[in-house]
Amino acid sequence: MKVKVIPVLEDNYMYLIIEEHTREAVAVDVAVAKRLLEIAGREGVSLTTVLCTHHHWDHTRGNAELAHLRPGLAVMGADERICALTRRLEHGEELQFGAIHVRCLLTPGHTSGHMSYFLWEDECPDPPALFSGDALSVAGCGWHLEDTAQQMYQSLSKTLATLPPQTKVFCGHEHTLSNLEFAQKVEPGNSHVQAKLAWAQKRDDDDIPTVPSTLGEELMYNPFLRVTEEPVRAFTGQVAPAQVLELLCKERAHFQLASEPPQTQVRARLALQWGLLSMRQEK
Repeated sequence: MKVKVIPVLEDNYMYLIIEEHTREAVAVDVAVAKRLLEIAGREGVSLTTVLCTHHHWDHTRGNAELAHLRPGLAVMGADERICALTRRLEHGEELQFGAIHVRCLLTPGHTSGHMSYFLWEDECPDPPALFSGDALSVAGCGWHLEDTAQQMYQSLSKTLATLPPQTKVFCGHEHTLSNLEFAQKVEPGNSHVQAKLAWAQKRDDDDIPTVPSTLGEELMYNPFLRVTEEPVRAFTGQVAPAQVLELLCKERAHFQLASEPPQTQVRARLALQWGLLSMRQEK
């Protein structure tokens, strides 16, 4: 299984997953159709399926064009709001593309119909992969927009964090540097945060993606997966995991707003009030 990481728009990632024996390919979160087709053509693969993590425009805006250019293309996801959807998936459903297996994991919180995808390959020593969209990112998670904090906690700590620690995490956005700066505020004494932040700063300077991480790493420095740890509880002043998570999300939003220029802050506040996702950090 080969994964092509494709940066698009301002800070999004879409992915092309290649079954190297059959040369079949599956895409995740198609934001720019022609860019994806260009890379698929360069790789010499046959694109058969699009897996959508959620319905937001920056993850699905290429679906309609792609479906037009590739008649018969399957567009799959868990939310009927997904553009050009041809098949609705259910939690726990499994798909197969050649030797690649896909387990569909419903992970509500960012949106009610958010689906993450856990992939592994038959007779392959490589670690499995998780395509987490905006449910889980490197050192962070997506904005809590739909469903309850308890459901979001279930998605992060029970559904995703219990996958094998060697699982590679491919998320939907390049927000690693700001996520780690917030994580350092939450746990200033966490050496794993400090080391990852220094690494991410070097990657940012060199304009290199910070994906993938691994789940094992995330458990060491991602505060949204560490809601039962004492320093994270102390930061929020809460004890119950869902309440810790809810306060973390609010503090993360305030932290982001404080770091933005005034004009962007106004846009952010309006977007939050209206439930829109027009801004980079709210996708």
